[in-house]
Amino acid sequence: MHVNALRLIFMGTPDFAVPSLQAIAGAGLPFDVVQVVTAPDRPRRKKNADPEPTPVKSLALELGLPVLEVEDVKDPDFAEAVRELQPDVIVVAAFRILPPAVYGAARLGAFNLHASLLPAYRGAAPINHALMQGETETGVTTFFLQQQVDTGSIILKKSTPISSGENASELAVRLSEIGAGAVLETLHLIAGGRVEVSTQDESLVSKAPKLTHENTRINWNQSAESLHNFIRGLAMRPTAWTTLGGKNFKVFRSAPAPELPGQEILPPGTILVSEGRLYSACAEGAIEILSLQMGGKRVMEASEFLFGFRSEEGLRQFQ
Repeated sequence: MHVNALRLIFMGTPDFAVPSLQAIAGAGLPFDVVQVVTAPDRPRRKKNADPEPTPVKSLALELGLPVLEVEDVKDPDFAEAVRELQPDVIVVAAFRILPPAVYGAARLGAFNLHASLLPAYRGAAPINHALMQGETETGVTTFFLQQQVDTGSIILKKSTPISSGENASELAVRLSEIGAGAVLETLHLIAGGRVEVSTQDESLVSKAPKLTHENTRINWNQSAESLHNFIRGLAMRPTAWTTLGGKNFKVFRSAPAPELPGQEILPPGTILVSEGRLYSACAEGAIEILSLQMGGKRVMEASEFLFGFRSEEGLRQFQ
């Protein structure tokens, strides 16, 4: 290995982190990935299925890189293992919140790739919340880690427009590729001693908290535009949901709808069927529901759902 190669530890778990690891490995010198750290194998698609490697582990094994699976990042043994590797830089992309004993082991610093233009959307779900709030622009940020989450000094940002029809899963793929470029550029800045950081403006902070069953439920007492943004911001996972006739329904795709006869006097959530299409009234306007899934069933197009739908059964309003 070249004498000036930077010793890197890469930490990441999901698909979002894969392009960054691929970019580093493909760049070769002056970067030497001495360890890939990821989460342990677990059932990842269905409960009680066989354990599967994380996407990052799968790529690391394919590339012949050493892998360390970590359950508890606060375990002193993990910090010791990191110190023993004597890393120059630690690169973090969609991993866990690291304690100072870990990120402080990197000689030239540890930096994180975050999927927003910080200080906007600090937190666990920046892509989702940016779409849910109807943003028309987002991006990625690299920043040096410090003790408070997502607050460190910014190294660089890359922005991109959000298209009106883009959902969270589609945007995540694009940002992962943009992020890979940002990670590589950041490493070159560090390697060349050319990093110029900027402090985050605390007056511009917005939050992107973890998504839960409670905060992904559809509230029909909103405008059609807000509801459409909410639905696409949660697609395809974890997915916005509602209830109908006491059963849970996930809503995967929607579209703002034209004005429908009588919609202005209908309670929010009221189902409207017109010319073989499924609509729901909102506090302002209506949305068309394009695909949905009843609990335990497969995802279906609205037209297929309507084939077996009978409004006289009392199923007239989403809750």
